[in-house]
Parts: sequence; C-alpha cells; structure tokens
Amino acid sequence: MAPLAPGTTLDGRYVVDRAIARGGMATVYRCVDSRLGREVAAKVMHDQYVHDPVFRDRFRREARAMAQLSHPNLVNVYDFAAGENVFLIMELITGGTLRELLAERGPMPPHAAAEVMRGMLTGLSVAHDKGMVHRDIKPDNVLIDASSRVKLSDFGLVRAAAETTQSTDQIVGTVAYLSPEQVDGGTLTAASDVYSAGIVLFELLTGRTPFSGETPIAHAYARLRSDVPAPSSLIAGVPKLFDELVATATARRPEDRFRDAAEFLAALDDVAAELGLPDYTVPVPRNAAATRAAAHPTNFGRAASAGGAAPAASSSSTAERRLFPGDDAPTRVSPAAPAAPAGPPATPARGQWPAAGPTPAPAPSPARPARPPAPAPAPTPAPPRRAVKPVSNRSPVGVAVYTLVAIGVVVAVGLGAWWFGSGMYGEVPEIVVPA
Repeated sequence: MAPLAPGTTLDGRYVVDRAIARGGMATVYRCVDSRLGREVAAKVMHDQYVHDPVFRDRFRREARAMAQLSHPNLVNVYDFAAGENVFLIMELITGGTLRELLAERGPMPPHAAAEVMRGMLTGLSVAHDKGMVHRDIKPDNVLIDASSRVKLSDFGLVRAAAETTQSTDQIVGTVAYLSPEQVDGGTLTAASDVYSAGIVLFELLTGRTPFSGETPIAHAYARLRSDVPAPSSLIAGVPKLFDELVATATARRPEDRFRDAAEFLAALDDVAAELGLPDYTVPVPRNAAATRAAAHPTNFGRAASAGGAAPAASSSSTAERRLFPGDDAPTRVSPAAPAAPAGPPATPARGQWPAAGPTPAPAPSPARPARPPAPAPAPTPAPPRRAVKPVSNRSPVGVAVYTLVAIGVVVAVGLGAWWFGSGMYGEVPEIVVPA
C-alpha cells in the first residue's frame, strides 16, 4: 500500500498530517479530526489485509468491541472504518514506549517494575473481563504518555490478524514473549497473555529476556523445554517474592499460572504491600520517537477546522519516526537479543533509577522551600589598611609655581605696609666720617 499523502482525508473526516509509524500490518498517521478539532492517530491497514474478506469481517467485529473499551490504562479507540481504507482511529500518545524507557535507564528496581506492571495489568484486565486476548504483550506495546500514565495498546488487531487464513502456517507473535501454547498450537486464553506479561516483568527486572536460540524457531521452542529462570539468579537485588511472581506467571502449563491479568495484579499488589514498596511515578522516556515526531508542529488543525485541506507536512525523516514501535501486529517470529552468559548475579545497572520515592512527572517542578540561612562565619581580624595618597588633577610643577607666587604677594604686601607706615618717615642719624 502506497503511503497516504499529507492532506488526504479518511472517511471525509480525518485529515492526514504525516506518517509516524510503519509496520508489517499497518501504517500509523498523525491526523486531525475535522469535526472535533483534535489530534488523533489513524492506523491504516495494508492492502494484503484490506482485500481479505475473512480478515475484514473479523477486524470489524474486533474493532467494534475495542471501541467499547475506555480506560485510562488503554490506548482508546474512537472510530473505525472498513471501506476502501480499513483503519482505526485511536488516541494519539505523545510520550514514549516501555522499550525506550528500558533502553535509556536499564533494569528497573522492584518498586519501578511494580508500578509499570500495575498500569499494564490494569489495562489488560479490562480487556480480559470482556473476553479479549491481546496475544502480543511486549514492551513495545506498552506506552507511557506525557502525564506518566502507563497504557497498553493494540488490542484486537493481533487476534484478528492471527485468525486470518494467511497466517495459519506461521507462529504469530513476538518470539521472545510467546507463550508455550502460541508455539505448539494450543488454545489461547487470558493465561497466554499472563505468560507474556511474566516475561515482561522478568525483562524489567533483569534487562533481558529469558530464552535464546540459534534461529527464531529454536528460540520459540526453547520455552517448551525450559522454565523461566529466577530473576535473582541473573541480577542482584531482586526479592525472592518477585522470583515467585515470575515463576507463577510463566509456568509452562496454563492451569499453573495466574488465571488472568486481574489475578496477576492482585498477587503483585500483595507482594508490593509485603515488601513495603514506595509509591512511584513512572518517568517518560526523554528521547522517545513520539517526542521527536511531536516536535514538528503543523497548522493542519486550523486548516481542517476551517474545512480546508491540511497543508503538506515536512518530508524530514525525523517526522517519520515510529510512535508505536509495536504496531507491526501480528509480529512474525524474529530473532531476539542474545542471552547474557550464565554466572553469578550481576550488579544492577540502575544508576538512572532512584532508590525509593516517587519520580516527578516531566512537568515544571514546584518551587522548593527556602533553605535556612547558613551560620555566619567567625569574624577575622581586618588586615592593616595602607595609607592612601590623595589624588589630585594638578601637576607638581603647577603647585610649586602657585605657592611661590602666593609667598611673593604676601612679602610685597608686608613691605608696602611697612614703608608707608613707618619706614618712609624715619630719621637717619648723621654719620661723620673722620678726615
């Protein structure tokens, strides 16, 4: 499917601004809803799915169900269409993904991992209550919005794609997070999502996924032969209660796991309470692709609300960065990062994570209270002051001449006074000089 040009209108309502994510199944565009004047994300299906009648029917059914789900921990679906273009209109997230947060900060301490999982499992439990199965739980599909709220994305789409006849000969999902029943063709239930969520918790705590293989298929089948190791065996500082959470969530038999996301969430809350984990605010990734895409402002909202076409968007490559890196649903089996070598527990690389207490959201910090004044230092004796010469704008020669003139005037006045007073009339005695 050729990319939609900026200014294209979907369903006579949604004006395309620019592509912000591309995957194997769909392309996500930033758009404006010309009726409501708000920015939205339009996920437009590629041609190979659009022309499959089975997929179109299932997509329509799934999209209607998802549009009825509205929760702060889900990326909400506002609208859908299955005409010439098959697309979903979704909430536009301008934060980042859990994958980006892990890349920035590394393995999480327990209190941070618990808060991320709490948001993700809360959203997942809403869908499980409606009988829906996500089938592609992974850090790429967990978003953190600008207010630090954790949101789960891409419900329904994965299931619709997995059931299409075009996918029956392939394992559908992301290899590192597949449940055993996704690999061996068993029945998928809410417990399948629980397994994938357990892998996510393992990765949050250790910074890696538990299995590896020389090929994607070998990687996928490794979970049929081995249990997920305890996180504390790979990295120091993980409480044993978290080991037990991961072990239960990732049990190979579905009946040995938590039944659904709500049961997993209840167990997580019990562990957090027993360990006394502090409240925590999940930080927004600082260098997220969504943030870079949102840094390109447009005037499309003003143009669309006025009934005109949206102006063409910049073709800069940064404007094409991915907003939803997990939007490739269904993701085919693909290689994963190699597993870390076995050995003694490593020291956690958690320098970017505070030890306890909430992390402030990326908003202006409130003013801090003024610190008490520091005590005044002990007085020290002042150094002796040097004499300072007076400064004059007169030259030394001029001062000397002026002084001599003044003295001469005083002497002349004195002599004149004497002459006219007594010297002029004085008698001079006769002086006789002998012959």
